[in-house]
Amino acid sequence: MTTSEADLKKLMLASLDGDAASHRALLEALSRRLRAYYKRKLAGTGRSASEAEDLVQEAVLAIHIKRHTYDASDLLTPWVHAIARHKLIDFLRRTRTSLADVPLDEADEAMASDDHVGAESSYDVGRLLRRLPPNVKCSMEAVKLDGLSIAEAAQRCGLSESGIKVNIHRGLKTLAALIAREARS
Repeated sequence: MTTSEADLKKLMLASLDGDAASHRALLEALSRRLRAYYKRKLAGTGRSASEAEDLVQEAVLAIHIKRHTYDASDLLTPWVHAIARHKLIDFLRRTRTSLADVPLDEADEAMASDDHVGAESSYDVGRLLRRLPPNVKCSMEAVKLDGLSIAEAAQRCGLSESGIKVNIHRGLKTLAALIAREARS
Protein backbone atom coordinates (compact mmCIF):
# COMPACT_ATOMS: atom_id res chain seq x y z
CA MET A 1 0.00 0.00 0.00
CA THR A 2 1.47 3.34 -1.07
CA THR A 3 0.56 6.41 0.92
CA SER A 4 0.68 9.82 -0.76
CA GLU A 5 2.02 13.06 0.69
CA ALA A 6 -1.56 14.26 1.18
CA ASP A 7 -2.54 11.08 3.03
CA LEU A 8 0.55 11.23 5.23
CA LYS A 9 -0.02 14.89 6.04
CA LYS A 10 -3.68 14.19 6.87
CA LEU A 11 -2.57 11.45 9.28
CA MET A 12 0.03 13.76 10.84
CA LEU A 13 -2.46 16.56 11.38
CA ALA A 14 -4.96 14.15 12.95
CA SER A 15 -2.15 12.76 15.08
CA LEU A 16 -1.24 16.26 16.27
CA ASP A 17 -4.90 16.72 17.22
CA GLY A 18 -4.66 13.68 19.49
CA ASP A 19 -6.03 10.92 17.23
CA ALA A 20 -4.08 7.87 18.43
CA ALA A 21 -5.26 5.64 15.57
CA SER A 22 -4.02 8.17 13.00
CA HIS A 23 -0.73 8.44 14.84
CA ARG A 24 -0.23 4.68 14.71
CA ALA A 25 -1.18 4.58 11.02
CA LEU A 26 1.25 7.43 10.28
CA LEU A 27 4.14 5.72 12.04
CA GLU A 28 3.39 2.43 10.27
CA ALA A 29 3.30 4.10 6.84
CA LEU A 30 6.48 6.04 7.53
CA SER A 31 8.19 2.88 8.82
CA ARG A 32 7.59 1.13 5.50
CA ARG A 33 8.96 4.06 3.53
CA LEU A 34 11.94 4.59 5.82
CA ARG A 35 12.78 0.88 5.71
CA ALA A 36 13.05 1.02 1.90
CA TYR A 37 15.07 4.23 2.08
CA TYR A 38 17.58 2.91 4.62
CA LYS A 39 17.96 -0.47 2.93
CA ARG A 40 18.77 1.27 -0.33
CA LYS A 41 21.22 3.69 1.29
CA LEU A 42 23.00 0.99 3.31
CA ALA A 43 23.11 -1.63 0.55
CA GLY A 44 26.00 0.13 -1.16
CA THR A 45 28.08 -0.06 2.01
CA GLY A 46 27.54 -3.78 2.58
CA ARG A 47 25.31 -3.20 5.60
CA SER A 48 22.68 -5.66 6.77
CA ALA A 49 18.92 -5.33 6.80
CA SER A 50 18.97 -5.39 10.60
CA GLU A 51 21.01 -2.18 10.60
CA ALA A 52 18.41 -0.58 8.35
CA GLU A 53 15.75 -1.76 10.76
CA ASP A 54 17.61 -0.15 13.66
CA LEU A 55 17.68 3.14 11.76
CA VAL A 56 13.96 2.88 11.01
CA GLN A 57 13.18 2.60 14.69
CA GLU A 58 15.51 5.47 15.62
CA ALA A 59 13.88 7.68 12.97
CA VAL A 60 10.33 6.69 13.93
CA LEU A 61 11.08 7.40 17.60
CA ALA A 62 12.56 10.79 16.65
CA ILE A 63 9.52 11.59 14.49
CA HIS A 64 7.24 10.63 17.38
CA ILE A 65 9.16 12.72 19.90
CA LYS A 66 9.66 15.72 17.58
CA ARG A 67 6.19 15.75 16.00
CA HIS A 68 5.35 18.96 17.85
CA THR A 69 8.03 20.74 15.76
CA TYR A 70 6.29 19.96 12.47
CA ASP A 71 4.86 23.08 10.79
CA ALA A 72 1.47 22.16 9.35
CA SER A 73 1.89 24.72 6.57
CA ASP A 74 4.84 22.73 5.16
CA LEU A 75 4.99 19.42 3.31
CA LEU A 76 5.51 16.47 5.62
CA THR A 77 7.93 14.37 3.56
CA PRO A 78 10.80 16.91 3.53
CA TRP A 79 10.49 17.19 7.32
CA VAL A 80 10.62 13.38 7.61
CA HIS A 81 13.54 13.24 5.16
CA ALA A 82 15.53 15.69 7.26
CA ILE A 83 15.10 13.51 10.34
CA ALA A 84 15.88 10.32 8.38
CA ARG A 85 18.97 11.87 6.84
CA HIS A 86 20.30 13.07 10.20
CA LYS A 87 19.76 9.61 11.71
CA LEU A 88 21.67 8.08 8.79
CA ILE A 89 24.55 10.53 9.17
CA ASP A 90 24.70 9.87 12.92
CA PHE A 91 24.72 6.12 12.27
CA LEU A 92 27.49 6.40 9.69
CA ARG A 93 29.56 8.52 12.05
CA ARG A 94 29.04 6.06 14.91
CA THR A 95 30.04 3.13 12.74
CA ARG A 96 32.86 4.98 10.97
CA THR A 97 31.42 4.43 7.50
CA SER A 98 32.50 7.00 4.97
CA LEU A 99 29.76 9.43 4.01
CA ALA A 100 31.13 9.25 0.48
CA ASP A 101 29.81 5.68 0.27
CA VAL A 102 26.20 6.79 0.61
CA PRO A 103 24.73 9.63 -1.48
CA LEU A 104 22.55 11.73 0.79
CA ASP A 105 21.35 14.48 -1.51
CA GLU A 106 18.40 12.74 -3.17
CA ALA A 107 15.56 14.11 -1.08
CA ASP A 108 12.91 12.54 -3.29
CA GLU A 109 14.17 9.05 -2.42
CA ALA A 110 13.32 9.49 1.25
CA MET A 111 9.75 8.64 0.44
CA ALA A 112 10.39 5.60 -1.74
CA SER A 113 7.77 2.99 -2.41
CA ASP A 114 6.67 0.89 0.52
CA ASP A 115 8.74 -2.09 1.55
CA HIS A 116 6.37 -4.83 2.71
CA VAL A 117 8.99 -6.84 4.53
CA GLY A 118 7.78 -6.99 8.13
CA ALA A 119 11.15 -7.49 9.78
CA GLU A 120 11.14 -7.16 13.53
CA SER A 121 13.28 -4.43 15.01
CA SER A 122 15.82 -4.62 17.78
CA TYR A 123 14.48 -1.28 18.98
CA ASP A 124 10.95 -2.39 19.64
CA VAL A 125 9.37 0.49 21.52
CA GLY A 126 7.25 -1.77 23.71
CA ARG A 127 10.29 -3.74 24.81
CA LEU A 128 12.13 -0.53 25.65
CA LEU A 129 9.19 0.89 27.58
CA ARG A 130 8.96 -2.28 29.68
CA ARG A 131 12.46 -1.48 30.97
CA LEU A 132 11.26 1.79 32.53
CA PRO A 133 9.94 2.11 36.10
CA PRO A 134 6.12 1.79 36.23
CA ASN A 135 5.36 5.50 36.87
CA VAL A 136 7.76 6.61 34.12
CA LYS A 137 6.31 4.03 31.73
CA CYS A 138 2.74 5.15 32.49
CA SER A 139 3.68 8.81 31.94
CA MET A 140 5.48 8.09 28.68
CA GLU A 141 2.68 5.92 27.28
CA ALA A 142 -0.04 8.39 28.26
CA VAL A 143 1.58 11.52 26.83
CA LYS A 144 3.94 10.31 24.11
CA LEU A 145 2.07 7.31 22.72
CA ASP A 146 -1.58 7.97 23.55
CA GLY A 147 -1.37 11.75 23.04
CA LEU A 148 -2.97 12.71 26.34
CA SER A 149 -2.38 16.11 27.89
CA ILE A 150 -0.22 16.39 31.00
CA ALA A 151 -3.38 16.84 33.11
CA GLU A 152 -5.04 13.77 31.58
CA ALA A 153 -1.87 11.72 32.06
CA ALA A 154 -1.65 12.83 35.70
CA GLN A 155 -5.19 11.60 36.27
CA ARG A 156 -4.57 8.30 34.46
CA CYS A 157 -1.29 7.57 36.27
CA GLY A 158 -2.34 8.91 39.68
CA LEU A 159 0.50 11.46 39.76
CA SER A 160 0.84 15.23 39.88
CA GLU A 161 1.28 17.17 36.65
CA SER A 162 4.85 18.07 37.62
CA GLY A 163 5.48 14.37 38.35
CA ILE A 164 4.34 13.53 34.82
CA LYS A 165 6.69 16.15 33.35
CA VAL A 166 9.63 14.86 35.38
CA ASN A 167 8.84 11.26 34.43
CA ILE A 168 8.67 12.14 30.73
CA HIS A 169 12.01 13.92 30.93
CA ARG A 170 13.57 10.96 32.74
CA GLY A 171 11.90 8.47 30.41
CA LEU A 172 13.18 10.16 27.24
CA LYS A 173 16.66 10.37 28.70
CA THR A 174 16.58 6.69 29.71
CA LEU A 175 15.21 5.57 26.33
CA ALA A 176 17.92 7.52 24.50
CA ALA A 177 20.57 5.89 26.70
CA LEU A 178 19.09 2.40 26.11
CA ILE A 179 19.02 2.92 22.34
CA ALA A 180 22.58 4.27 22.33
CA ARG A 181 23.78 1.34 24.46
CA GLU A 182 22.12 -1.20 22.17
CA ALA A 183 23.52 0.53 19.08
CA ARG A 184 27.03 0.12 20.47
CA SER A 185 26.47 -3.59 21.19
